[in-house]
Amino acid sequence: MKVRDQTLEEILDNLEPLDSDWMDETAEAAVRVIESFPQKASYDRDDVLRLFQEDFDLGKLVARLFLGLSKDGFDARLAQALGGSGVTTFRRDRDRFVDVLMDMGLPDAMAECVNREVHWYDVLIERLRSGRGSAISGQRRGRALEDVVEQAVRQVFGEDGYRARCSFEGARGRKAKCDFAIPSEKTPRIIIEVKGYAATGSKMTDVIGDLDAIIAAKRHDTRLLFFTDGEMWRMRTSDLKKIVERQNAGEIARIYTKRMLREFIDDLEDLKKEL
Repeated sequence: MKVRDQTLEEILDNLEPLDSDWMDETAEAAVRVIESFPQKASYDRDDVLRLFQEDFDLGKLVARLFLGLSKDGFDARLAQALGGSGVTTFRRDRDRFVDVLMDMGLPDAMAECVNREVHWYDVLIERLRSGRGSAISGQRRGRALEDVVEQAVRQVFGEDGYRARCSFEGARGRKAKCDFAIPSEKTPRIIIEVKGYAATGSKMTDVIGDLDAIIAAKRHDTRLLFFTDGEMWRMRTSDLKKIVERQNAGEIARIYTKRMLREFIDDLEDLKKEL
């Protein structure tokens, strides 16, 4: 496995699409917009433009409610297509801004939501989706990425050539949790940590703490590989940059995403021969 420094741009280019009173002033303003929203059989680009012209921030909030997207998820989609997601981006090229929202299916989402006959169970299902469903969705996204990595690890090292989701023993008796230890948690020569997020930034910051715990515990000659993905990293590039800095310092051997899966498998093959 060749030693090389990675860049923030390389990782970003390979990313793919993780009780109190909730009614504040913004929510109250959004409710007023929703209550006054025109009921029509269908909507077009003029309707989309009008939504954002009257109050840009409220327009964004209502638009993502129609689309069922989180704030981070909505902003990431806009930023990827337009280079930004704020009012300056909107004012710079309103037609292009609306084009992106049209491509995201906003008019159809408006029509489907406005014209749907709502029953009592729809309310309960929506509460379930936004609460428990959101948490489960995040867990499943993370586990799905782990499954991709585990399949590759099993392909290279076999069923008995690794341990999954364990605490490994490192230098001077130190221990830390990791997703995969190869060949075992007792004497790991390769450690793989997997984190995939499409939700809030707080969890992304936790990734750095988990990686630092592994770095502090592992032997210096144990290779640490980090596998991640999720568009939300585009909204937290400062955290991703810190991880890339650790890779450049040799604390992390390599960073991968799903688009880099072939490179990941090739590097595992190389490490198997070397170690």
